[in-house]
Amino acid sequence: MSGPPVSDEELSAHLAEADVPALMMTLAHLTGDPSVLEPAALAPGWLFSEQGGLSAAQQEAAREVAFDQLTRLRSEGGWRWPDPPDFPLLREIAGWALGGDVDELLPLLAEEIIAPGADPRSPDWTAPRLAPEREFHVAVIGAGFSGLLAGYRLAQADIPFVIYESATELGGTWAHNTYPGCRTDVASHLYNYSFAPRSDWPEHFCRREVVQDYLREFAASTGVAGRIRFGTEVTELRWDEAEHEWRVQLREGGTARHHAVISAVGQLNRPHVPDIPGRDGFAGTSVHSARWEQGIDVAGKRVGVVGTGASAFQIVPEIAGTAAEVAVFQRHPPWLRPTPNYRSPIRDGARWLFENLPYYARWYRFWLFAPGLRGILEGWVVDPDHPPTERAVSGPNERLRASLSQYLRDQLAGEPELLDAVVPRYPVGAKRVLRDDGRWLTALRRDDVRLVTDPVERVEPRGIVAGGRRHDLDLIVYATGFQASGFLAPMRVLGRGGAEMPARDARAYLGIAMPEFPNLFCMYGPNTNLVGQGGSIVYFSECAAAHIIDAIRLLLTDGKRSMRVRREVHDRFNDRVDAGNRERAWGFSAVGGWYNENGRSATNWPFSALEYWRLTRRADPSDYEFL
Repeated sequence: MSGPPVSDEELSAHLAEADVPALMMTLAHLTGDPSVLEPAALAPGWLFSEQGGLSAAQQEAAREVAFDQLTRLRSEGGWRWPDPPDFPLLREIAGWALGGDVDELLPLLAEEIIAPGADPRSPDWTAPRLAPEREFHVAVIGAGFSGLLAGYRLAQADIPFVIYESATELGGTWAHNTYPGCRTDVASHLYNYSFAPRSDWPEHFCRREVVQDYLREFAASTGVAGRIRFGTEVTELRWDEAEHEWRVQLREGGTARHHAVISAVGQLNRPHVPDIPGRDGFAGTSVHSARWEQGIDVAGKRVGVVGTGASAFQIVPEIAGTAAEVAVFQRHPPWLRPTPNYRSPIRDGARWLFENLPYYARWYRFWLFAPGLRGILEGWVVDPDHPPTERAVSGPNERLRASLSQYLRDQLAGEPELLDAVVPRYPVGAKRVLRDDGRWLTALRRDDVRLVTDPVERVEPRGIVAGGRRHDLDLIVYATGFQASGFLAPMRVLGRGGAEMPARDARAYLGIAMPEFPNLFCMYGPNTNLVGQGGSIVYFSECAAAHIIDAIRLLLTDGKRSMRVRREVHDRFNDRVDAGNRERAWGFSAVGGWYNENGRSATNWPFSALEYWRLTRRADPSDYEFL
């Protein structure tokens, strides 16, 4: 493939908007020469710095090398898509980026740096070839990222399936959450399927409607959209032991039968509304952020926002200045991660490179992935010799606290009262760390916005009472999160011998399989929430889908009718996960929240992304019992 028509001046202008580390890794790949990386020697901590912490002179030198090499390649026949890097070249490039020994990461990275159209995790078998006489069909519950992916993988394996979606639109959380300012806090180039990347994202962290459009396009182009039954809610799953099938009860009436079920309802789908005295007696309008009604108009209204988590963090700056006043009711302030480009568009030159320079988008994705592969998780690990406290759980955690505290101080110089109110009194990582471009504290400093740190006592018809004072309101927004540990709720699930799925505090092997529930698989299930390990939940869903499809392959082999994870395998895995979570900031701290409910985390994955990838690559038949 020859390079796109572009003048030297245009190329130079495009390169000026490149992410230099991603550009240099791309260059090493295209030329096959890792020595081109030398002008951009990376300092310790580069993964957490803009442009890798490179000086302006280093960046300029790197761009000059890139210009020279790219114009040379163009003159020699154009820019071509070479093969993905072999392990020796991948080792050189990844070692430059990450430092140290990277051999254990190479197989994972080889699935990331792939040519257009490649899909290394796709099944290499089909049901008609494997079991030509076998009738086997699957129910997928939910049409968000995980459900659409499950459907696509089933289609690749030529397994009949249907996706039940209770809403009238696909997208999962991106269909439900329509509040002002809603956007992803995972970088756009990470927040897509690895085998179906989008190169023309308009923003570094896209708005919800853009993410939903991506899902619509994926579902339509793959044919998965035609397998979705919208407006169809599953109310009960009941295992038929005699027939080795699941009976799927639908709210709209009727029962369907399926040989296997994949639950893709996720963790963040059922709103949590706190049980505040008098809540139902409010005379104005009240709404949960995840059930925002499009007719709501905040203009000229007195708005109370309960909570300062991820949703409130996006809502408050969006409505401040339109509402007459905003009262923000805070229980625990969030730690903020500096992200200057959080609401920034991707500049034209960078978009040109994503769309035209071979492999640049892939290496940029790796650059976004890299901090989680090396460095972030280590900051949450409890060091018993530190010793851990509610200030910090380790030396690295203390350094994170110092850095993020300074970020807050820099924005609030001369405002000691507000600063005292927004510096968290718990370790970094004990609750979700939020990306920030400065707009949160800018909003809190407005004259028409007030931060209320007194505990909420009750709701009265005219407003919320906190600290003995009533705050008169026209609209209350409950930005109070989700019932994250109720994984399959409100469905009732009855397995072998009538065993009933617990309403909360669920456990599963790999977040996927449970002993008393044969042929039932979960995606984004218990203990699969990422907390800085790199990638995104989309990546973890790809890992889970690979395991589930391979498990179905085992099930179809030799006439097996049902499979369930062995109790000892399940329990051993969960004991290790629980022990790991106790040794993380969220497990140590008493601050609570959805990362840690009642002393246990049912949501978080405490280990590396590499470990989850390894564990889910294949389904080990010795982990399961078959009938």
